[in-house]
Amino acid sequence: MEIVTQIAKLFPVFDAALAAGIIIFARMAGFIMIAPVFNRKEIPAIVKIGFIFILTVTLTSVLKPAAPPTDHSMLLSIILNITVGLMIGYMARLILIAIDAGADMINMQMGLSSAMVLDPTSQSQISILEKYFSLFAILLFIHLGGVYWLFQAFMRSFDTFPIYATSIPLAKLVNMDYLIQMSSNVLYMGLQIASPVLLATLGQDIILGVISKTAPQVNVFQLSFLFKPVFGAAILIWILPMLVNVISDYFLSFSHIL
Repeated sequence: MEIVTQIAKLFPVFDAALAAGIIIFARMAGFIMIAPVFNRKEIPAIVKIGFIFILTVTLTSVLKPAAPPTDHSMLLSIILNITVGLMIGYMARLILIAIDAGADMINMQMGLSSAMVLDPTSQSQISILEKYFSLFAILLFIHLGGVYWLFQAFMRSFDTFPIYATSIPLAKLVNMDYLIQMSSNVLYMGLQIASPVLLATLGQDIILGVISKTAPQVNVFQLSFLFKPVFGAAILIWILPMLVNVISDYFLSFSHIL
């Protein structure tokens, strides 16, 4: 420890870069922990740590931070920067949650609620269609430049919340109008994605209801279990090109927020 102290006195630039690097590493760790694309459990932890370290070294050289204040508390700065990173990642995560909500509605309407799989990302049971739409949305997000938007938002956070700041300016860091808009869009966008399948299966239910009244001997309950998944899958294949445009426009509408 004494050797580190002596090195810090001999090389003040190194001391300032080391202190800033630790704080930037903390903010980046909180960001990677929850941000879409990077929070995937399929990516090994050692790869994430190495990626965060490389980005920390790069950002430290780009930002060229000054020496920390004399009354600076390293522990407080680390906690605050982890919180800021989590907040930025959560804002980005809200955009993709809307796609998962629409997929869950489609899965329930098609009668596939019992077909659940374990999602290693959230450590919870999710539907097959939700898993499919989640991967589909991530691919579109990457294709449209979503990773660039994420890093752009992360870089702008240093202007709003400097490295050695002692309080989080929520009014500047989180625009409440955008947060409310993104939260409300979870249901709106989910219904927009699921509406073709919901309307088609509703029409199918009406037809089966008419059949059950005109021909009571027909077991429409069993027929619904047979027709709903097949009919829903056919509708999904038909509207898939339109869904690509809808989801792409939705992502692009929030590119200026990130």
